[in-house]
Amino acid sequence: MIKVVEVSSDSNIGGAGKCILTFLKNFDREKFDVSVVVPRGSLLISDIEKLDVKVYQLDNLAEKSLDFKAISGLKKLFKQIKPDIVHTHASMSARIAAKLCGIKTVYTRHSVFPPSTSISKGLGKVINGCINNCTADRIIAVADAAKDNLVATGVSAKKIDVILNGVEPLVPYGEDRIKQLRREYGIEDDEKVAIMAARLNEVKGHKYFVDAAKILKSKGIKFKFLIAGTGEKENSIKEQIKKAELEENVKMLGFLTDVEPLMNVMDVQVNCSFGTEATSLALLEGMSLGKPAVVTDFGGNPGVIKDGVNGFLTPTHNAEVLADRLEKLFCDVGLYEKMSRECKRVYNEKFTAYVNTRAIEGVYMKMLSVNA
Repeated sequence: MIKVVEVSSDSNIGGAGKCILTFLKNFDREKFDVSVVVPRGSLLISDIEKLDVKVYQLDNLAEKSLDFKAISGLKKLFKQIKPDIVHTHASMSARIAAKLCGIKTVYTRHSVFPPSTSISKGLGKVINGCINNCTADRIIAVADAAKDNLVATGVSAKKIDVILNGVEPLVPYGEDRIKQLRREYGIEDDEKVAIMAARLNEVKGHKYFVDAAKILKSKGIKFKFLIAGTGEKENSIKEQIKKAELEENVKMLGFLTDVEPLMNVMDVQVNCSFGTEATSLALLEGMSLGKPAVVTDFGGNPGVIKDGVNGFLTPTHNAEVLADRLEKLFCDVGLYEKMSRECKRVYNEKFTAYVNTRAIEGVYMKMLSVNA
């Protein structure tokens, strides 16, 4: 039995937390003994305990990559648990503590963003690379773009395994349930539906989603755009919608704890990100239902959506192309049905929770030179 400790610094349930929960639901309990370390009071705790997985709570861990008090607490805990592998998610403290205890470490890079020049040039790159290369035996990147970011900051490519995220399939709703939901969301029978499910910040590109709505409305296309999420750009997005007189076409839904109903109602999912995007869990969930997507060609999006196959890739900051591709999917039934079939095929081949979990387990085996 291989003993693994997963360490997260998240107090809330974000993308990394969802990835951890997916792994915990699917790991091979005959080969692995897995426990989890989280900040005291983390919202992940109840979900982890429901999966019959041991969870430890520590102080000085919340929302911090590095805290010297956390290193001390983690060292003490690791000596108690005696794991074979420590797998960290945004916690340099855990990597350092594991190394000081002589334990093999792996960490997952869950995000994609352009690296700053302070760590991608000159001495800064050398120092950053040295720190990361010395504190990790293996590194998992959730997108090719994430690997590129790491290499650009001095991390050895030989240490990196690219493992795309995986998700459990969403439950497809019946026709009557979908009709009921459409009424609840105020969607007319002849309207197509596109959604954005993302935090309302600048780099997610909601501005271009609203601009695309204005273009489609000018063409007389019947549609509803639904925006799920909260964030610092909420008021400015509302003002943009009002100024463009799109209140009947674009609806803001706020934070949703369960996006499954929304995913069933939508025809197309949209991702306008231009600043941080790895392998979007929302895109994968939509694909499991056969819902095509129109996304920017930024970050990990091209690893999920193949242009003209299961959706469309568009340039960043370009509402005109976004509107054009949405119009194609809204108006061409044959094209839509073809892409819908491809979504399900690609999801089942590459993005299931099973595929993702087995790949992570393979990294653990490789680290210990154990045959899978």
